[in-house]
Amino acid sequence: MEQNGIPIFFTADESYAPWLDCAVRSMVENASEAYRYQIFVLHQDLSEESQRRIASGVREPFEIRFIPMEKELAGITDRTENRLRCDYFTLTIYFRLFIADRFPEYDKGIYLDSDIVVPGDISELYRVELGDNIIGACPDHSIKPVPELVEYVENAVGVPIDQYINSGILLLNLKKMREVEFCDHFLHLLHTFHFDCLAPDQDYINAMCRDKIVYLDETWDAMPPMGQEDAKVLQNPKLIHYNLFQKPWCYDDIPYEEYFWSCAEKSPFYPDILRFKENYSEEQKKSDQTCLENMIAKGPRVCRQDVTFRKMLERGEKIRV
Repeated sequence: MEQNGIPIFFTADESYAPWLDCAVRSMVENASEAYRYQIFVLHQDLSEESQRRIASGVREPFEIRFIPMEKELAGITDRTENRLRCDYFTLTIYFRLFIADRFPEYDKGIYLDSDIVVPGDISELYRVELGDNIIGACPDHSIKPVPELVEYVENAVGVPIDQYINSGILLLNLKKMREVEFCDHFLHLLHTFHFDCLAPDQDYINAMCRDKIVYLDETWDAMPPMGQEDAKVLQNPKLIHYNLFQKPWCYDDIPYEEYFWSCAEKSPFYPDILRFKENYSEEQKKSDQTCLENMIAKGPRVCRQDVTFRKMLERGEKIRV
């Protein structure tokens, strides 16, 4: 174990403060007390009041620090190809790519998205052996039933669909990332090729790390299925990730929603969460559906472009680290 405790990294901006609070509280509540933990929140414009409220849910053996992170990302701008879900730009999606260089004191760490709850013991995830691999992650099963997205993953990103990982939960070999100059290579690819992406950070990670990934048990990234009535819902998830639009603070009848609401009721943001849910309008829901449709339709178009991860790799460009 790390001498300074198990490092766990989140990213957030002010709009995600309530969900981050629920993520942190659930993790603290269910983690083994046999270890020490250091939570780092790398943030963009997270208010002092939100920081105070989130920190109120942290107790021994956890500590939490809030770190503004702007300098490393100055060169990343709001270009169409850098948008998450085809419509939304935030620098926070790129923070995970800079953790290894920003925190040289750690050789291993956990990165977590903020739209999660953690009913399992997070120290179990940290104890997974990575060997000489760069990351540990779970395959993104949520997109397998969508042919357009499978086409995009295999023909644009250049990864077999069963090996395409979700980047919301990452076990990071930070020492190895520094050895292969992961951050510098990412910035080189970004500024040289401006790859058009459906999930910018996720697609870069998949393309760069192929064949250097430990595939985690699916219970560490249990995602509500997208409109699949017969899809498998795990009975004992260790970490639930409300990915894309499947969020219980926006919609009713989301799989695994009981885990979220059990935690939300204990949060100082609970009134804000209820108000957000109540005010989530039909117009916003329609916008979500339109965005999903646009993302799916974009996949085959990207495959036809002259510059994709797969085509550049086939032309001899260095994509993998």
